[in-house]
Amino acid sequence: MHAPTAPSIAGPPSRVERLFLPTVVVLALLASWFIARDRLTWLLETVCVIAALPMIAATWPRFPLTRLLCWLLAAHALVLVYGGAYTYAETPLGFWLRDALGFERNPWDRVGHFMQGFSPAILARELLLRLTPLRRGGWLAYLVLAACLSFSALFELIEWWSALAFGADADAFLATQGDVWDTQWDMFLCLVGAIASLLLWSRLHDRQLGLAR
Repeated sequence: MHAPTAPSIAGPPSRVERLFLPTVVVLALLASWFIARDRLTWLLETVCVIAALPMIAATWPRFPLTRLLCWLLAAHALVLVYGGAYTYAETPLGFWLRDALGFERNPWDRVGHFMQGFSPAILARELLLRLTPLRRGGWLAYLVLAACLSFSALFELIEWWSALAFGADADAFLATQGDVWDTQWDMFLCLVGAIASLLLWSRLHDRQLGLAR
C-alpha cells in the first residue's frame, strides 16, 4: 500500500521558508518567555501558538499550507508572542503607536484583534476550499467572516472564564484598560481584519491554490 500523497497546491512555501518561519516563531517564543513580565498572561496569550506549531508540523506531510497562509500565521504568532511578553497594555510598540497616532491608550490589543481576523480569514478560506465542496463566491466569503467572528466570540468567552478562574491575576490578559466597550471593539476589529484580508489576498490565494483562471 502506498502512502497517501500530499494534496497539490500551486504556491507552497519554499524549503527555506519552511525552515525560516517556524524558527523565527520558536525563537521569539523562547525569548518572550524569558522576558515575560507575567508568566500567567504569557501562557494565556501564547497557548495558541504553542499548540499550533506541533499541529502544523504533524499535518504538513498530508496537508501542506500555501505560502501566503504560512506567512500570515507567522505574523499573527509574532503579534501574540509580543503581546504575551509585555502584556498588551504595556507593549513598547503599542506605546509608540499611541504617541504617533494620538490614541489615549496602548492599542496593541487592537492590533491583536485585527490580526485575529486578518490571518484566520485566509486559514478558514483555505480549509473551506480544500476540504469541502464549497466554491468561490458569496457563500465562501460569508462563512469565512462567520468563522472569524465565531472565533473572536470564543476568545472573549475564554477571557471571561479566565477572569472568573484567576480573578485579578487575569487582568493583564483581559487588557480592557478601562474601556467598557472593549469586547465590542475586539469583535469589530476582528471583522474589519477579516474583510480586509479577503479583499487584499483572495486573488493571490486563489493563484497559490491553483484556482485562478
